[in-house]
Amino acid sequence: MTADTRPLPQTSLAEAPIIIVTGMSGAGRSTTANVLEDLGWLVVDNLPPQLLTHLAELRDEARALHPEAHLQQLAVVVDVRSRGWFAQLDGAIKAARERGERPSLVFLDATDEALVRRFESVRRPHPLQGEGRLLDGIQRERRMLLDLRSSADVVIDSSGLNVHQLSAKLSSLFAGDRKVQLRIAVMSFGFKYGLPLDADVVFDMRFLPNPYWVPELRPLTGRDTPVSEFVMKQEGAEDFLERAGSLLDTMIDGYVREGRRYVTVAVGCTGGKHRSVAVAEALSARLGGRDRVDTFVVHRDLGRE
Repeated sequence: MTADTRPLPQTSLAEAPIIIVTGMSGAGRSTTANVLEDLGWLVVDNLPPQLLTHLAELRDEARALHPEAHLQQLAVVVDVRSRGWFAQLDGAIKAARERGERPSLVFLDATDEALVRRFESVRRPHPLQGEGRLLDGIQRERRMLLDLRSSADVVIDSSGLNVHQLSAKLSSLFAGDRKVQLRIAVMSFGFKYGLPLDADVVFDMRFLPNPYWVPELRPLTGRDTPVSEFVMKQEGAEDFLERAGSLLDTMIDGYVREGRRYVTVAVGCTGGKHRSVAVAEALSARLGGRDRVDTFVVHRDLGRE
């Protein structure tokens, strides 16, 4: 009889026995590790994948010896720095499932443009760059990780986020609340800066008049009351908010039934400063009234102009 290696039922990331953090170099793996450490997790960086099972066994032995102790949860960062060993990650995940565990896979991603900018700012080569260009290494890594990305429990796009914004997003994801079944990130963004890669749902606010063309509103943002009131007074704004909220209510019920734990709702306008910000704030407030649903707002491009 062969072991059943099918994925076990999804659990909250905050309660996962093991979290595997991987993804593109420069996309935020180190920030993720720091957030997890701050939340009390035991984080092992650059772990060779074949040691994953041994690490879990050590944890189990420690719990058996000290059942009264509150032992830390495990998180491991696995990436292409381990070179040839990285190819064994799939096998390590299967082995963990054979032991009855369900490792949660968190994948950090970013656009090629954002990654190039970050590597150039720190003046370090890409791990897979070799004698080629920086972009060659990034694209080689992206091809290597394609299947892994598609099997991840959570994909986080850090392209337009600074360290503080990414840390806030990760903290909400990992902090945990046993009463919360679904965490929803409502993200405002500017279309001129590109779509968020991790968006599950995208709404376009460019059908509303732009406060940018009102001189007294131009320097303000959608967080300011005059802009928010201007946006929500426009024809179709309240109707959109009601219909979008009803649509998401239906989707939320389905997400919960299917075991989804994290969803990103992206709300865009031209520059990500006025309309999308105001609507994202209003939409988050509307969705936040549901039981077992936690919402938070991320303004990806605010202050970028």
